[in-house]
Amino acid sequence: MKDFIISEAQTEKAVLVGLITPSQNEQKVKEYLEELEFLTETAGAEAVKKFTQRLDYPHPVTFVGSGKLQEIKEYVIENEIGLVIFDDELSAKQLRNIEKELQVKILDRTNLILDIFARRAQTAHAKTQVELAQYKYMLPRLTRLWTHLERQRGGIGMRGPGETQIETDRRIILDKISKLKQDLVEIDKQKSVQRKNRGKMVRVALVGYTNVGKSTLMNQLSKSDVFAENKLFATLDTTVRKVIIDNLPFLLSDTVGFIRKLPTELVESFKSTLDEVREADLLLHVVDISHPGFEEQIEVVNKTLSEIDHSEKPMIMIFNKIDAFTFTPKDEDDLTPRTRENIDLEELKQTWMSKMQDNCIFISAKERTNIDALKVLLYERVKEIHITRFPYNDFLFQQYDEE
Repeated sequence: MKDFIISEAQTEKAVLVGLITPSQNEQKVKEYLEELEFLTETAGAEAVKKFTQRLDYPHPVTFVGSGKLQEIKEYVIENEIGLVIFDDELSAKQLRNIEKELQVKILDRTNLILDIFARRAQTAHAKTQVELAQYKYMLPRLTRLWTHLERQRGGIGMRGPGETQIETDRRIILDKISKLKQDLVEIDKQKSVQRKNRGKMVRVALVGYTNVGKSTLMNQLSKSDVFAENKLFATLDTTVRKVIIDNLPFLLSDTVGFIRKLPTELVESFKSTLDEVREADLLLHVVDISHPGFEEQIEVVNKTLSEIDHSEKPMIMIFNKIDAFTFTPKDEDDLTPRTRENIDLEELKQTWMSKMQDNCIFISAKERTNIDALKVLLYERVKEIHITRFPYNDFLFQQYDEE
C-alpha cells in the first residue's frame, strides 16, 4: 500500500460532527469530540470546528438533521474545508447522501482509525491485519459513490484499498479478504512457533487505553528503546522484551492500545496480535489517572479484554501520569457532589481504588516516580506464578530472599 505524507502546506482542514443523544450526554460528546480531534491530529489534519446536534437517534439518511447539515455545508464552503469527520460509524446510505450534499471528503470515526493504523503499520503482520480490516469496512459500502476519489491525491483516508480499488466489485474484495485471511493464518503459525520457542518463562502483558504511557513504562522496565510519543496508537506491532528483576527473568509485551468505539473490523483482524494478552500469565492494566474520563477508559479496556479472552487473569492496575494529575479545589459553600475535577489524588485513592489494596500502584513512568516500588510488586507477583509452575524451584527463591 502506498503511503502519502502530508506536508505542513498540505495539511487538511477538517470539521468534526457529533450527536448528543439519550445515551450520550453533552459532556460525553465533548470528550468524544476531543478524542476525535486528537485522532485527527494523529492522522495529520487540523480540526478547525466542532458541530454538535441534540437528537434522539442519528438520522438514518444524513446522520444529522437537514438544518444542521446545511449549517455545516455553509461553513465548509466559506472556510474552504475539504474534510468532514463524523464521530460515529456511518452507513453506506448516510455516506452517500452526506457526500452528495457537502461535496467534500467524508470520513467516520472507524475510517479515521483505520487510516491511522495504515500509517502506523510497520511489519508484514500489522500491514496485513490493517488491510484486511479496511476491506471488511469497504465491503458493505460498495454502493458509495467513489468518483470523488479520482480527484484526490493522498490525504487522510486515501491510503490503502480506498485509492487503489476504486473500480473494484464485491467478488474481487471477497477474494482479497480470503487471501489476506490465509496470509494471516501463515503469519500466525510463525508467531505461534516464536512464542513456543520462548520457553517456560512467565509472561506479563501491558494493556490499556491508547496513549496512557504503556510504551514509556515498557522502556523503564526493560531498559529498551521502544518507540513512544504523545500520539494515539503509537504502538501497533506487539513488542516483547525479556526483563530481569533481581535475577528473576520474565517476558514483558507491549500491545496495541484500545479506544472507545473501536471498529469491529479492527478487533477481529487484530485478535492474533492480542494473542500475547491471551497467553499472558499476568496483565498490567495501565491507566492515565490524569485523564478526566479515566474510569470510562478502564471500562472500555475491560470490555475489550472480555471480548478477546473470557478467562480471568491476575491483574495489577497501574495508575500512570500522577505527575500530570490536576484538580480544582471545591469551594466550601459549593454543595454539589464532588467530581474527578475537584478531588485531589490522595482523596481519590481512598475511593473504590482503596479496595484493590496491593493490586494497584500509582506511578509516573515519565518521571520514574514509584518505578522501583512497581518492580518490587512485579517481582513478588512473577515469583508467585513461577513457584506455582515450578514448585521445585521454591527453595532457590527462599535462599535468595534470605540473602
